Amino acid sequence: MASRFSVSYWLDATGEKEARARALDIAVEQTVEIPREIVPRGYVEDEILGRLENLKSAGAERGGFLAEISYSEDDVGGDFLQLLNIVFGNSSIKTGTRVESLQLSDGLRKLCPGPRFGAAGLRARTEVTSGPLIMSAIKPVGLSTSELADLTHRFALGGTHLIKDDHGLVDQPTSPYPERLKACVEAVAEANASTGFQCAYVPNITGPASQIFERAFMAKEAGAGAVMLAPSLVGFDVSRTLAADPNFCLPIISHPTFAGANVITPTTGFSHRFYFGTLQRLMGVDAVVFPNFGGRFGFSREECLSILHGCTEDLGELKPIFPAPGGGMTFERIPDMQQVYGNHVIYLIGGALLRESDLASACRALRARIADLSLPTN
Repeated sequence: MASRFSVSYWLDATGEKEARARALDIAVEQTVEIPREIVPRGYVEDEILGRLENLKSAGAERGGFLAEISYSEDDVGGDFLQLLNIVFGNSSIKTGTRVESLQLSDGLRKLCPGPRFGAAGLRARTEVTSGPLIMSAIKPVGLSTSELADLTHRFALGGTHLIKDDHGLVDQPTSPYPERLKACVEAVAEANASTGFQCAYVPNITGPASQIFERAFMAKEAGAGAVMLAPSLVGFDVSRTLAADPNFCLPIISHPTFAGANVITPTTGFSHRFYFGTLQRLMGVDAVVFPNFGGRFGFSREECLSILHGCTEDLGELKPIFPAPGGGMTFERIPDMQQVYGNHVIYLIGGALLRESDLASACRALRARIADLSLPTN
């Protein structure tokens, strides 16, 4: 008998009878996808068919029910995308159904070795042994390569630990990817040579399927410090494949663009903790960007705190990763954010820095402010 893993689903049901019927329907839909009464006896029924292991109320405040359904590793067949298909697949098309969490089996841990670097590896590469990291973005789309490289240089002079492309920067005529990659890597290296910092440029490798891996290895060869991609655009297996490739060896940062429909409603999709935490770690991501509470998007403090838990909870050998909250962050928000995230965070601040006339000085001031607020231990 193969080992089993389990998924917790929230179900919008008014009573236990309805919830049980819906849970049993998920167990069938996610595995055999035929009427329950014609499921073949023996191996298919005993092993392949999903099993309802537990059903309980989600509480009066939230309403609905939580159903724990287990699946056999044989359902997955050693295929990461098939794992995701089993976790939600066709049931993702139904309303009133949401994935809350995933309990891993030993076989899934082997299938998904997780982040190569994780939070500790990013600290080692940036030589920031404690306290938060700082990340910003070069933008907007439409600037020339020289203008973007100049922004990169000034961010690095100010000690911004990670300087990423805006997620809209790809291979536009105003700043082609190979040209921008070379110029920005050189800009960071020049700044680091004068400051002694270990700042890193993070190019966006999101693009056509035929070019993603080429761009990733171009970044490695050029001396980039990490790469950024958007899993909801390029596919959930790309980062896992890169993280597992012994010849790649760069940290991976995940961007949330195109992912909103997966999490923004409380009755469908995925919990914030699962999508921005557990799933990112399974994909081999080392840091995950998401909208912070109080910014220009609608995530709540509680949802962001759940993401922090998803990024750091004990998942065996899967390394903890950095949450990177952003989306309209300002200097004034940092104390409030520090109360939620503590030292285990990458502050993603873009526009608030870019509006400063002396960008390098603004970055240095931000570093000093964050250092003053950091907790004594991480």
